[in-house]
Amino acid sequence: MSIYLDYLEGMTKHKIERMRHELRRRTLTISEIAELTPHMRRIRFVSPELHDFVSASADDHVKLFFVPSDGGAPVMRDFTPRDFDTTAGWLVIDFALHDAGPAAEWAMAAVIGNTLEIGGPRGSAVIPDDFDWYWLIGDASALPAIGRRLEELRAGVPVTSLVVLGDAADAQQIDTRADWTPVWLAPDERPDAQRLTEALASMALPAGDGFVWIAGETRLARAARAHVVERGHPKEWLKASGYWSRGEADSHGNIED
Repeated sequence: MSIYLDYLEGMTKHKIERMRHELRRRTLTISEIAELTPHMRRIRFVSPELHDFVSASADDHVKLFFVPSDGGAPVMRDFTPRDFDTTAGWLVIDFALHDAGPAAEWAMAAVIGNTLEIGGPRGSAVIPDDFDWYWLIGDASALPAIGRRLEELRAGVPVTSLVVLGDAADAQQIDTRADWTPVWLAPDERPDAQRLTEALASMALPAGDGFVWIAGETRLARAARAHVVERGHPKEWLKASGYWSRGEADSHGNIED
């Protein structure tokens, strides 16, 4: 019996569950606006259409539809559902304000009562909370997903976040039950990818089974993934995504070999 139970545990331990969701659009209304850090604005939306909203993973993304001032076709951008409550009917999105673009411009001009359409999430890749440790790596664009993951992790599990910042003042305070070690990389003359990989090189991989999650600017995320893989971390316990690409619009996708 014990051999069989061990077999079942081996089949389910560390298994990433992939889910598909009904793809639909919802119209939301701004109810609250808060300045989270100098370059991050938190906006809370409300809508009765959120009663059946589903987001099963901390790094899910929804499509936000921004209508240009000239009345042209909506511009779509991907954002993380930072927090939500289907019973109360609200959803929180954090907007990074570092770069010019339709999303940042809309968020900077937003006022309570403005409306916005969203679509999705299309699906979720649910990383189980049964690893011995976690690394969460990225830049400011990854902070909404990192913050949500920190809030959802079980009490006491060791987790280290390593985040490249464009401004030291953008470091965030996040409430978590996990044993969290934050590492904030303030800007200097080195390229972001170099700052990140050099910081990673100074960190020893913890003992036991760990999951490494990486997201941010595509070149930065690719360099971080390559560094972790070169150190022998199992690829099946690693997820890397390019949330944006410098000089390109609407760039988002997983990074693989």
